[in-house]
Amino acid sequence: MNHFGGMLVSDAAMKSSDAADGGARWIEACDPTALVAAVHRIREPAQVLRHRDSGALSVTFPLAGDGNLPAARDFDLIASLPPLYPEWLGDRAFAEVHGCRFAYVVGEMARGIATPRMVASAARAGLMAFYGSAGLAPREIDDGLHEIRDRLGRSATCWGANLIHSPNEPQLEDAIIDLYLARGVRRVSASAFMSLSPAVVRFACSGLIADSAGQIRRQNHLFPKISRPELALLFMSPPPEAMLTDLVARGQLTPVEAELARRIPLAEDITVEADSGGHTDNRPLTVLLPTILALRDRVIAERGYERTIRVGAAGGLGTPSAVAAAFAMGAAYVLTGSINQAATESGLSLAGRHMLAEAGIADVAMAPAADMFETGVKVQVLKRGTLFAARGQRLYALFRAHTSLEGLPTADRERLERDYFRASVSEIWQTTRKHFAGRDPHEIERAEREPRHLMALVFRWYLFHGSRWAAEGAEDRRADFQIWCGPAMGAFNEWVRGSFLEALGDRTVVQIARNLLEGAAVVARAQQLRSAGVPVPAAAFHFRPRPLQ
Repeated sequence: MNHFGGMLVSDAAMKSSDAADGGARWIEACDPTALVAAVHRIREPAQVLRHRDSGALSVTFPLAGDGNLPAARDFDLIASLPPLYPEWLGDRAFAEVHGCRFAYVVGEMARGIATPRMVASAARAGLMAFYGSAGLAPREIDDGLHEIRDRLGRSATCWGANLIHSPNEPQLEDAIIDLYLARGVRRVSASAFMSLSPAVVRFACSGLIADSAGQIRRQNHLFPKISRPELALLFMSPPPEAMLTDLVARGQLTPVEAELARRIPLAEDITVEADSGGHTDNRPLTVLLPTILALRDRVIAERGYERTIRVGAAGGLGTPSAVAAAFAMGAAYVLTGSINQAATESGLSLAGRHMLAEAGIADVAMAPAADMFETGVKVQVLKRGTLFAARGQRLYALFRAHTSLEGLPTADRERLERDYFRASVSEIWQTTRKHFAGRDPHEIERAEREPRHLMALVFRWYLFHGSRWAAEGAEDRRADFQIWCGPAMGAFNEWVRGSFLEALGDRTVVQIARNLLEGAAVVARAQQLRSAGVPVPAAAFHFRPRPLQ
């Protein structure tokens, strides 16, 4: 036996040994290959021992009842590590409150990309999952909710649906919340909110009660996505007084519900959204998450809340190391989005999923958001294989430079009709007019008064249809596919290269999640051992995907 990097080294990769004083058995990690294998044994307690004479370190796995110190006369205990299960990553209260096995959320990819089938598959595996209902009509959403109930039954709790901020259509927000309350949807992920709306407050506060011990109990749970401290503060605070008063006056909250709402935060699960697909401020998670966690701690102390506010992490999570880093920073849970679009249960077309599978970390770009075009809000989308981002940016530049469709230069107008719309501008306006006649006639009235708004609605036609063409797999529109995507997709593709998850047919939402969580636990164990002085090889931090049950 010799020494390698301070570890006991022998020809055997793993060696069983009997101590001289009591028969305690342990297994020594003897070389770099053995250390990698040892790191993967996350479900066993482990010890780091130092030999008193040689100073060499050894990683051991004592059996139950062996005692704490094998060969106590020869070794000092440096560290004792308990088992580490993927189920134990994050805040245990998250799982308890929401009935999950894992502190992991499958995010609500809009326009039905996060399908009822995806939600049901994830929920059955003990993951939290949100239906991608943003951008769907209430009737379509209702159909999806019924499908989820049929697949899961009425007792399942670890699922919900999306509410996207629609400042130009407050009546749509109200209609969707009416539907959620009527259908017993108890968890809603609120996305793209720039301010609070009565609808989101009504959902969070409906059904509040105080139990016999005086503890306030929620019926409905709100999961807002935020990327700025000022927005986080809105959801960490009680609802605005004026909004509560108005909701009571309209009969949409009871006086008791409003009174209880004044004593608690609007949401107890807040998702910090970093550099993600879709609506994003492109903030680094390592900057944003600690900032919001510190804000959370200040708010709880100042307001004297009896319960904590769980802060989750999203954006850029496409590898086990990224997930482990989020938990290490204090995230209560993690949420994935972009990578699930390539899953077999995704509502994205096979053509779109193939495009995602080829993406690298730099193959993303910002494009105007269809729902908030005039305010300049942008979304992050796939750039590789599609012209959508470049064409969307051109539309916004034309909108900024001109006051009406009639004012567009002839060459630009012809290009739009030939390459973007494949129809005349007047034909696109008639199609758009027909759409808003049934959805929001006020948009038509405004467009007929304001030529610039009419131009915006016509341009939004292209932006809106980009995601529809991608979902349908319209081959003649491949260059116009809008696929929401963050750099996590490229990192995921690199991680799974050469593994079973490289094949699209094996990318189920559950296998993606289970491998990320298993890998995150392995990375966390590798870091624990390294912190104890063990010279953990770099290979120990690279978990290879494998089919998991």
